[in-house]
Amino acid sequence: MLTAPLSSLPALSKLILDNLLKNMKVEAFTAIRPSDQEEDGTVEIEVQGEDSGLLIGRRGETLRALQYVTNLLVGRRAEGRVVLDVEGYRERRYAALRTLAARVAERVASTGQSVTLEPMAANERRVIHLALANNPRVATESTGVGEGRKITVSPARG
Repeated sequence: MLTAPLSSLPALSKLILDNLLKNMKVEAFTAIRPSDQEEDGTVEIEVQGEDSGLLIGRRGETLRALQYVTNLLVGRRAEGRVVLDVEGYRERRYAALRTLAARVAERVASTGQSVTLEPMAANERRVIHLALANNPRVATESTGVGEGRKITVSPARG
């Protein structure tokens, strides 16, 4: 249970995450990452340690779950949102998704055939949509429900 009065979202978020990791018996260090988003109530926390692979999980599933639980606990005590990253995984994943988006867009534009990507989390689909938003040769659309939502990249109409 939290005993110290915490007036700042970053300090509260870090304390909650540190307690979660301790209770999970995970050896890791957390640091609040400087962010432009702090003004809108978003706190970014970087996690590093020997158990980083365990914290990331398959395709970031464990990382998303840890972020979800952290946000639930923070939300009970403060307004704001916490974004977690483990050993820079999130940024590496986003870079890989932008590269994938560019490759798929090129294939769709050259063949005229639509391509449907594997199911992705909402934040990952957003990266693809944003990466191709200004590409006049293709259009993107999310289809499906829940965990099965996918992006289809199609040739642009007209």
